[in-house]
Amino acid sequence: MSLVVIGTVAFDALETPFGKTDKIIGGAATYIGLSASYSLKPVKLVAVVGDDFPQSDILLLQEHGVDTEGLQIKEGEKSFFWSGKYANDLNSRETLVTELNVLADFDPVLPDSYQDCKYLMLGNLTPQIQRLVIQRLVNRPKLIVMDTMNFWMDIALDELLTTIEMVDVLSINDEEARQLSGEYSLVKAAKKILGMGPKFLIIKKGEHGALLFHKNQIFFAPALPLEEVFDPTGAGDTFAGGFIGHLAATDDISFENMKRAVIHGSAMASFCVEKFGTERLLNLTKEEIAAREKQFGELVRVEETPA
Repeated sequence: MSLVVIGTVAFDALETPFGKTDKIIGGAATYIGLSASYSLKPVKLVAVVGDDFPQSDILLLQEHGVDTEGLQIKEGEKSFFWSGKYANDLNSRETLVTELNVLADFDPVLPDSYQDCKYLMLGNLTPQIQRLVIQRLVNRPKLIVMDTMNFWMDIALDELLTTIEMVDVLSINDEEARQLSGEYSLVKAAKKILGMGPKFLIIKKGEHGALLFHKNQIFFAPALPLEEVFDPTGAGDTFAGGFIGHLAATDDISFENMKRAVIHGSAMASFCVEKFGTERLLNLTKEEIAAREKQFGELVRVEETPA
């Protein structure tokens, strides 16, 4: 099943209690694409970079099954750049530098070969751009998943609400769910947000797992307790890539299969945080992924007690 991913392909510079990096490959679409590529290939990418973006990094994406026909390269311009510093608990971070560069006037172009899209993943971008992508597809995809953040709730709420009406699955974190809904209880928040249009809602709770809501159904997936969390950058995007990658590969959008997709996404995110940036996502094996998913299953499995 054809999967199209839109988002940022960028440079990041990261600092955590465990070290720091110079500019490395980052961006929502990078993490989503790499994560999804372990479920199906190709993952069709829509993004923009400047001519400062290394050809070697584009080749890296291609080698992992990411189709870069939809990656625009703007001559004479610079790629999006973000720099951040994480606190000792890794739960909070300070943005040091944000340079929009090519992202400031990004106009997404969907190649003809992307028009067969059955699954669409809208990575975090302006709601206007996310909506443009939906409108530029000749046929509506079978499933549209959207990720967004509190920044757009602060500065473009009306645009955001218009785009949310058009998607099937919304993925946000717990703070964003409370801000969007005005409710502190996540169950109440979910009911309000589902009333805004999406059929499914994912609320990510970081180290405390993720919740999936659909009508009156709720599923909770715990986070895997890890001995070391090295760098949380991209974990949410890696989760999203694993989630939609599983759905596209199985071509099953039932609530039961979405539960499995949440577990798979959580497993992929747990790998992401073990090293800086995308490093851990570049050399996973099917055996490692299956073993990690089994660990998630064992977290919640309870043996029947004989009568």
